[in-house]
Amino acid sequence: QVQLVESGGGLVQTGGSLRLSCAASGRAFSRYAAGWFRQAPGKEREFVASITWNGGAIYYADSVKGRFTISRNSAKNTVDLQMNSLKPEDTAVYYCAARRTTSPGTSATRYDYWGQGTQVTVSS
Repeated sequence: QVQLVESGGGLVQTGGSLRLSCAASGRAFSRYAAGWFRQAPGKEREFVASITWNGGAIYYADSVKGRFTISRNSAKNTVDLQMNSLKPEDTAVYYCAARRTTSPGTSATRYDYWGQGTQVTVSS
């Protein structure tokens, strides 16, 4: 069983930066793909970024390419999301997720474990 806990959300002005962190319990997490998703009010949960179990492949949504960076630290059992040049449209609850396979996906339905989410608000 894997449990995920996100941290690092908050309020930031347009153009600012935030770093989200996802701490995982359970040794199995090191063999799982991981991803970040977000959900804005009234909208469906959408893919943001994902990373393979060993960090060998990384994927981003077009809307965040060049601004966000996903990374993982196997020793610490964490997955981080560095968010730069934030825009008001990035405002959402951000969720960390893990998938019981080495390869990530972009569909939320393919992920098996979820954190509780952390709020990110970007003011204009």
